[in-house]
Amino acid sequence: MIERQQPFVLTMKALPVLQLLFLATLVATTQGSFEHDIADQIIHLLRPKSGVGGSQVGNISCLSWRLGVETHNIIDWTTIPAACEGYVGHYMLGDQYRKDSEVVTHEAYVYAEGLNLTNDGNNLWVFDIDETTLSNLPYYAEHGFGVEVYNSTAFTAWVLEGIAPALPESLKLYKKLLALGIKVAFITGREESQRNVTETNLKNVGYDTWETLVLKDSSYSGSTAVVYKSAERKKLEESGYRIIGNIGDQWSDIMGTNIGNRTFKLPDPMYYIS
Repeated sequence: MIERQQPFVLTMKALPVLQLLFLATLVATTQGSFEHDIADQIIHLLRPKSGVGGSQVGNISCLSWRLGVETHNIIDWTTIPAACEGYVGHYMLGDQYRKDSEVVTHEAYVYAEGLNLTNDGNNLWVFDIDETTLSNLPYYAEHGFGVEVYNSTAFTAWVLEGIAPALPESLKLYKKLLALGIKVAFITGREESQRNVTETNLKNVGYDTWETLVLKDSSYSGSTAVVYKSAERKKLEESGYRIIGNIGDQWSDIMGTNIGNRTFKLPDPMYYIS
């Protein structure tokens, strides 16, 4: 007859004092190590007060609103709902935004790694910049995470500081693509007048090489992002490049023409660009 063992249950009363002290020390040490590891990868020093670590965030409709935005069912919006400022802030500063970004960039790399590419130097991957390669979370954390109406003067002042951190997941993808022999191009909605500060910012955070950096000039005044980026991708293909991948945080980054063999959408519930 096999003796059935009882489940092991450890109660605080049964735990000797010395074991308690050891356990407390172990937890403190482990927590400190974990926080140290994360500290090297944070993209903004603010941390959410709640909404992470399994705790619940109120107003579940904000989660549904974010889903609608990411699936492009909610379009042409100007600001996030005022009631969702806290929810979006918790999401952007919490673990979930980083995990969602990691899933996207991981799939992008798996796709690229599995391609049987001709090594002729013409394979190209297109990256957007804002909220794709560079993160403007330090700015949006001070401006309601998208609840405020976009202020071009204030945002331009932030861009000109040239201190936007890298989105870590995108930087890892960038480096892995280069290691595969895939070249990189940046196409951004930033204006041509911001070229120098954008180049410096990219290099300072680890994006140290690219084929071309395309910024929006006056010839596209009044054009939508879809029209502008489609035209610039077409120019790249006409010059001989094969766009095998295209990644951005806005649907307008990956819609239109000449979008590439496959597109990838990073999360961004803070703003919408048509």
